[in-house]
Amino acid sequence: MKIALTYNLKKKDETKPQDYFSEHDSEETINAIILALRTKGHAVEAIDVEYPSLFSYFKNNRVDMVFNIAEGKRGKFRESEVPAILDYLNIPYTGSNTFSLALALNKALTKKILKAENIPTPSFQVFTKGNEELDSALKFPLIVKPNCEGSAKGINISNVVNTKDELFRKIKEIIGSYRQEALVEEFIDGKELTVGILENGKTTILPILEIDFSTCKDSGEYFYSWRMKEFQGDRKLGLVPTFYCPARLDKHTEALVKETALKTHHAVGCFDISRTDIRLSRDNVPYVLEINPLPGLDPRESNFPIMAYAAGMKYEDLIEAILISASQRRKVLN
Repeated sequence: MKIALTYNLKKKDETKPQDYFSEHDSEETINAIILALRTKGHAVEAIDVEYPSLFSYFKNNRVDMVFNIAEGKRGKFRESEVPAILDYLNIPYTGSNTFSLALALNKALTKKILKAENIPTPSFQVFTKGNEELDSALKFPLIVKPNCEGSAKGINISNVVNTKDELFRKIKEIIGSYRQEALVEEFIDGKELTVGILENGKTTILPILEIDFSTCKDSGEYFYSWRMKEFQGDRKLGLVPTFYCPARLDKHTEALVKETALKTHHAVGCFDISRTDIRLSRDNVPYVLEINPLPGLDPRESNFPIMAYAAGMKYEDLIEAILISASQRRKVLN
């Protein structure tokens, strides 16, 4: 099969905010996917979305499938840009479609759908100007996030607030820095879990990954902040979470968490692959924080491959499974 790999390459640019390129992929990840596909016998060409004309490339170069990990260029719907081009040109691709990618990047809109589907998610409020009245039903501590960012961009320890003054300072900071609305939600104290869904002929819920931040006390961080994600494993910074896969859960709770992740995958309309981030409260309620239809695929550090390895998969088998799912979906549609 002739495959094009679409991606955004992570760069260093001191003129940009520190977390500007956090969603983009490293050369290591891109090369690992290329090697995995070639190991399975496919011909692969890697295409950066910064290519002068992505539309012209696909119009003039025939491929059987696009393996898409691209985050797009800019804007609130950026993750849907590449799939939109491919849909227009009738070129099949891996992963979710334009609708699901645009939806999942909007945290508040996703949470509205989760609530409509009776899927637990922390209570929340969206601030567009920063001077709206706080919903009296919301209980401190609260956490403030940019509404349309991934990879924990804009999130650090100071985003968890305990007073109105702290809250509104952080809301205005987020709106000013990220030029978008701020999402405020109740901070759920409990276990940090993430659940991978893989569709490879059947729907597979991978072993749940638990991220324990109790070993990160020296960093001052105790949840998945941007620093935690970006510098994970850095002992000097104290950013050394402990991973348990499978998670330390009883059978009933494990089943409940998996069911919640699968419901979320279906509610958002994801295809092939997704990763749902869940905070399990002290009273065992699995609150969905967000879902990522484009989870990281770094073979060493990304959560999704860690879960796949715990399921007994090799990296090249994971990549091939994503490809096969997309191929089978294409055959059904045709």
